[in-house]
Amino acid sequence: MALIKHVVCAMSGGVDSSVAALLLKRRGYNVTGVFMKNWDSLDEKGVCSTEKDCEDAYRVCQSLDVPFHQVSYVKEYWHEVFSNLLKEYERGRTPNPDILCNKHIKFNHFHKYAIDTLGADAMATGHYARTSQEDDEVFEQAHTAPPTTLFRDRFEIRNPVKMYKGADLLKDQTFFLSQIPQQALRQTMFPLAGLTKEFVKKIAAEAGFHHVLKKKESMGICFIGERNFENFILEYLEPKPGNFVSIEDGTVMGTHKGWFTLTLGQRARIGGQRDAWFVVDKDIVTGDVFVAPTTNHPALFRDTVRTERFHWVTEDPPPELARTQMMDCHFRFIHQMPLVPCTVTLNMDGSVWILLSQPVRALTPGQFAVLYKGDECLGSGKITQLGPSEFTLQKGRERMVAAFQRKEQSTPEPDS
Repeated sequence: MALIKHVVCAMSGGVDSSVAALLLKRRGYNVTGVFMKNWDSLDEKGVCSTEKDCEDAYRVCQSLDVPFHQVSYVKEYWHEVFSNLLKEYERGRTPNPDILCNKHIKFNHFHKYAIDTLGADAMATGHYARTSQEDDEVFEQAHTAPPTTLFRDRFEIRNPVKMYKGADLLKDQTFFLSQIPQQALRQTMFPLAGLTKEFVKKIAAEAGFHHVLKKKESMGICFIGERNFENFILEYLEPKPGNFVSIEDGTVMGTHKGWFTLTLGQRARIGGQRDAWFVVDKDIVTGDVFVAPTTNHPALFRDTVRTERFHWVTEDPPPELARTQMMDCHFRFIHQMPLVPCTVTLNMDGSVWILLSQPVRALTPGQFAVLYKGDECLGSGKITQLGPSEFTLQKGRERMVAAFQRKEQSTPEPDS
């Protein structure tokens, strides 16, 4: 008789992971629920929301009659996610902690804990995402040791697991999973893959999970909660005051407390200014933050980005890109933004240039460029460099026209 498979489900105390655990139990697996604590904090009212979430997760496990554990990754989160976040802000970039948390914590430390410490055959999460594997194939992956050499044997026959958008395209979370390692993906189940959020809520209601249904969707950065971002970040970084400077004529419009409190595209709060101004660029050498007078100013639009070494979910670049160094696909750098057609060029160092079919507003260094081919999420790379803005190109064209006209005027007419 086949042994019943053991699946460890990451429990957050929310509706999605609660229903994921319920579905695994219904499928006849031995389920263990584990709550991860990543951050030590009290909210404004002195309440630790983590404790409340942990208790909610515990209540779900009790009602499902499955074992419950909690594990702390506070130290790992601080060193591998939060410190990285602060460094990025100091460099003038805007990082994405959710992508980093999945990469370093959930699909690394937690994955190893589930498989190695708890001896699970697979792990599961409540993400809305799909893979190219059936559940049975996940269990076949369970005990493959990672390669001991630096490079894989090029003759090794590999069948990498691909990641696809979840059935609920509005809730699809592949964007946040775009940096996870192949080895963890091979051993992960996504029970909500084929479900919509509405249906998940219906299952939760029928199962009597009313305490998790009442909770607000967790949005935004987990450790900031309801707090003002500027106040939060200034608890960790020294204020570095500088000027707000108009991108159009170089006028100093006001002052700010540090470029890291601002991100491209956001409204700049400038004392004494009645009209809205928007952040379009930063100079971390001078501390100047450049602003423009309209939300859709050409200084905010660009059509080219370069990433650092790109992370491919399947580990290797798509064959078409590897063969020709170029590929057409789709791009987004914000969760749920409409996908933009693009052409990708692969560089020798593994980084990529991405040329978009149309200029996009507020492309931001530090954010992740996530690529899709149809329903497949190919992976992502951190944006490190931006192409010129429409405003810069416009000024360049105007200068060329003016120079051409001057040349025309200074060229004497030939005698007839």
